Amino acid sequence: MTILSIRGVERRFTSSHGSTLALQATDLDVAENDFITILGPSGCGKSTLLRIVAGLDTQTAGEVLLDGRRISGPGADRGMVFQSYTLFPWLTVRDNVCFGLRERGLPREQQLDIANGFLNKVGLKGFESHYPKQLSGGMQQRTALARALANNPRMLLMDEPFGALDHQTRELMQELLLGIWEAERKTVLFVTHDIDEAVFMGTRVVVMSARPGRIKLDRRIDLAHPRQYVVKTTPAFTGVKAALTEAVREEVLASMQSAL
Repeated sequence: MTILSIRGVERRFTSSHGSTLALQATDLDVAENDFITILGPSGCGKSTLLRIVAGLDTQTAGEVLLDGRRISGPGADRGMVFQSYTLFPWLTVRDNVCFGLRERGLPREQQLDIANGFLNKVGLKGFESHYPKQLSGGMQQRTALARALANNPRMLLMDEPFGALDHQTRELMQELLLGIWEAERKTVLFVTHDIDEAVFMGTRVVVMSARPGRIKLDRRIDLAHPRQYVVKTTPAFTGVKAALTEAVREEVLASMQSAL
């Protein structure tokens, strides 16, 4: 069942220096439980598209429908996780996760039950009373993930969420998120520059063209679940990665040539 429909969405930025088309008319249907990873060269409109779906930016043309209702601003039905951890430094880990629940007016006891449950799922039991500055980058991002999941959103929107992490922590976070997705069956839109990450995480990989961005390729990833890191050594994974690498490389070259 389709839960998200992107119809003819375009974004043009206008300034005193003129007008720039960042995203040309784009269509995309997202089914329930899809985990869609979005690849493309820098400046192709990946994050712009995600921010429009989140309601943090407004399209110049077209519309975005979630469960048939037009998106016109941010909402609790979409949980957003950014590359930067965006935690409140004056709140404990537990209270960061409770923040959205408190805003919704849930009783404190219910907030704590939900927050503690998701902190356990992301491996942060015992760190509930810590403050963000006392945590590693990976632990901060796990807190941000728990906060997004605690609100029980219809969709998770993730913009390079592991981009600031070291390689080993990044791979562990990929496996953690996949395990949670397999258990919770959330629908996910996930922007990344990393082709390995896109193939490993996604049920579908969308490749966007050089600016002005458009969807160049939409490929289903037929790798079995549950997925573990060893899948990256298989011929099936290597073949998909090679094809996507070539598709992205063509767009990076086109972007470089247009800048000359």
